[in-house]
Amino acid sequence: MTTSAGSPVIVSVNGLVKSFGAHRVLNGVSFDVRRGEVVVVLGPSGSGKSTMLRCVNFLETFEEGAITVDGVPVGYESEATGARRMLGEKAVAKNREHVGMVFQSFNLFPHRTVLQNVMMGPVSVQGQDKAAARKLALELLGKVGMDDKADRYPARLSGGQQQRVAIARALAMRPAVMLFDEATSALDPELVGEVLRVMRELATEGMTMIVVTHEMGFAREVADRVIFMDGGVIVEQGPPAEIMANPQTERFRGFLGRHH
Repeated sequence: MTTSAGSPVIVSVNGLVKSFGAHRVLNGVSFDVRRGEVVVVLGPSGSGKSTMLRCVNFLETFEEGAITVDGVPVGYESEATGARRMLGEKAVAKNREHVGMVFQSFNLFPHRTVLQNVMMGPVSVQGQDKAAARKLALELLGKVGMDDKADRYPARLSGGQQQRVAIARALAMRPAVMLFDEATSALDPELVGEVLRVMRELATEGMTMIVVTHEMGFAREVADRVIFMDGGVIVEQGPPAEIMANPQTERFRGFLGRHH
């Protein structure tokens, strides 16, 4: 699972500041993610981890800091004056093509079949021809163990099955990085394993991933690096075997104790 320290940086977050009204949710968050690295972000509710992830895909604006994905600025560009200007809709949409995101809720289109859901992005956004998109979609559905349900509608699937389709749909865009925002927290306990299994496989294949989760076992076994956030800042980070076995701060120790 280890990535070479020399592999290129895919996601760079630098000095990220974000507030909702008077409440500062992110207060100077900085980290890099290299190609093939799996970074798991842990933290209590309200620590800013999901907001940080949404900023990476520019689903949230931010007041300060800079984010790049695959070397391309996210959300804003710097002007010669040093001021920054929000990117136009087209540029933002183009950026999002490089970022696959899987949410807590599955967000599948209910009136489209599983196969149509996965084909949609490549056809309507990337202009792929339907035959190529269909072939890719079936391959990806096979990868997540859902090719036998290609003609079903989302309402006829379990939550775990819908989430696996959502992962296939994100992969269909061939993203540079996959973001998972509490992808298993809305699932019944017996369905969590099937989604984590797919995520484990992606990690093994070298997919760059940032995963916000409460699944401690996944963090221990799959992460190359764990980031612990609390109160809008990164409190600790490092390889899971080191920092989860030997937390350096009272905050992380307490968190691990509660999520034993």
